[in-house]
Formats: sequence, C-alpha cells, structure tokens
Amino acid sequence: MKNPKIQIIFSLFVLLSLIPVAVWAYGDSDSKRRKEPPKEAFEACEGKAAGDTVEFTGRRGETITATCEEQDDQLVAVPEGRPRR
Repeated sequence: MKNPKIQIIFSLFVLLSLIPVAVWAYGDSDSKRRKEPPKEAFEACEGKAAGDTVEFTGRRGETITATCEEQDDQLVAVPEGRPRR
C-alpha cells in the first residue's frame, strides 16, 4: 500500500465499519437500563406476597396501583394494564 489515497480510504473504511458495533453495544445496555422497574416498585412489595395489590408513587409523582408479581426471583409491583415481561 504505497498509495496514500488507498491508505486513507482503507483507514476510513475500517473506522466507519466500527460505528455500527459501537452503537449496538451502547444501545443494548441503554435499553436494558430503561426496562428496569423503579426501586419503588420493588419496595412496594416488601413483606407482601405474589398477587397482593399495592400502591406506590411513580417517577412522575403519580399514584400507581399495581399487583406484586415474581420476576427474576424477586417480587415487583406491576402496574395494572401494563404488559408483562
């Protein structure tokens, strides 16, 4: 590769091919973080059993009525009308 233009084009190709990998890696961890229920959903079910109805304050200050369900070996309050994992 003695031609500088070919070296530049090859370097750009390598760098541009890494962009989708970086976006995929960053986007994957970010999407997992958004799917995690808030800590209040876990706290609302402390001392409760699966199937119990609870209320807790949501992220925007609203009162949420939910049912305690077991997910990943722990109880979490799942709001009424929300899809289940």
